[in-house]
Amino acid sequence: MNLSYLKPKLFSTLKGYSRAQLVRDLVAGVIVAIIALPLSIALALASGVEPACGVYTAIAAGFVVSLFGGSRVQIAGPTAAFATVVAGIVATQGMDGLIIATVLAGIILILMGIFKLGSLIRFIPYTITTGFTAGIAVTIFLGQIKDFLGLTYAQGVKPIETLEKISANIEAISTFSWQALLVGGISLLILIFYPKLEKRIPPSLIAVIAGSLLVGLIPGLDKGVFTIGELYTIPSGLPSFALSGIDISFDKIAALLPDAATIALLAAIESLLSCVVADSMVNSRHNSNAELVAQGLGNITSVLFGGIPATGAIARTAANAKNGGRTPIAGMVHAVVLLLVLLFLMPYAGLIPMPTIAAILFMVAYNMSERKKFARTVRTAPKSDTAVMLVTFIFTVIFDLVVAIAVGMVLALIFFLRRNASETSVRPWDTDREDGISLPEGVRVYEISGPLFFGVADKLLSISLEDGTRCIVIRMQAVTSLDATAMNALDDLRRGAAEQGIGLVFSHVHHQPLEVMKHSGFYEAVGEDRFCGHISQAIELAKTL
Repeated sequence: MNLSYLKPKLFSTLKGYSRAQLVRDLVAGVIVAIIALPLSIALALASGVEPACGVYTAIAAGFVVSLFGGSRVQIAGPTAAFATVVAGIVATQGMDGLIIATVLAGIILILMGIFKLGSLIRFIPYTITTGFTAGIAVTIFLGQIKDFLGLTYAQGVKPIETLEKISANIEAISTFSWQALLVGGISLLILIFYPKLEKRIPPSLIAVIAGSLLVGLIPGLDKGVFTIGELYTIPSGLPSFALSGIDISFDKIAALLPDAATIALLAAIESLLSCVVADSMVNSRHNSNAELVAQGLGNITSVLFGGIPATGAIARTAANAKNGGRTPIAGMVHAVVLLLVLLFLMPYAGLIPMPTIAAILFMVAYNMSERKKFARTVRTAPKSDTAVMLVTFIFTVIFDLVVAIAVGMVLALIFFLRRNASETSVRPWDTDREDGISLPEGVRVYEISGPLFFGVADKLLSISLEDGTRCIVIRMQAVTSLDATAMNALDDLRRGAAEQGIGLVFSHVHHQPLEVMKHSGFYEAVGEDRFCGHISQAIELAKTL
């Protein structure tokens, strides 16, 4: 098999690579690493795993995706889209389940790339992606209220679903800490207003430094404010190989396949959307199939070395492009810088207050919420599309992403079929026509418009085989597609007409319907001479019959 279509973008960008571009890639890689560090920690905590797992993910997936990917400037790592999915898997199946599900997802992604399925992502409706993205944002926001307010759950209370978290927060409201709210509030204000004053330094880094200094230096403020180090173990050094000691069975793999499919679908959607955004920023064109293979390899590598699922991060990719990154070297530099941080500076992450992490995730949720697209769709889109988006959104918040995407796709398909069915009509011609075409005695003409598929096959029953009819002309000039169900209905019409001695003539049959007729044997059964290129020819033929 020739796999040249999976050639990584790195190889083509190294042709004519200059020292000046190397400097720009180095600068962009360092800046993106600074942005990625606090986000990786925050997203790991939102995913229900240790903070270092987020950094492992940014290093492993970030390097592998840049090395093998199909985009010039894609930056991969943990993203908010995966937070609720990962948290659910970890809560129910543990880290072993997450590793198995992610490895399976990586294999699915690799196969999608090998079989050139990158372009199929465009068939997922915009309303579904908008709905579940907004739903994930709401879920992340609600999940951070506990740490932002400094709430303490009762022993044994570990809510997983969104509604459970809301209920647990209400029950724990008496444990509210004003110190936590103060630290979180100041961090949130920094995140909102600092970018208006200074754009070179990431606001999340400033918020992390400010929050840590507040808790560490102001007497009494540390009461009621938990830091990462008080709740989690902050390792230093490289992670161990994660696959050893995992119990892998067929039953466990089967149980985790739906989660693996969700991870693969999300990784594919978000990474390819990120590639499209990046293409417009650097005047390039990504290789979607190579990118899918790279995402698969990146996800497998990530979880095998202590990480979580990863995908292309749109905000970090955009930051890379804006700061001069133009080749995958920048993404690889970003991973190396994070590796150095992991080896030498990671213990200092334990000083970061949890309310600051909550504030960062509030901003992540706000920025990914698609609020403008959501509102515009509600205002301007057809009611059916709005319904698909709202149902996907609600199911994402109340249930989970697997159910939301499945229900959204089924609902979108139903509305699509209904719209297409309404476009298909089977109308008889009047005897007296304005275009001057006269119908001979015993000849009836039916004009079919729109696609002929299983949802409209019953409309062919309106073609009448009434007494006095000697020949029926079926004009299919406006029929672009024909499926097996409609083909079977046409064959029933042919047999019924033959039993009553009524001839059939077809006019303007397009390529796809004609191919279906030939493969089914219908074309031969009717007779090649009964297919005409123009309606006037068909009517003249009908006269002779």
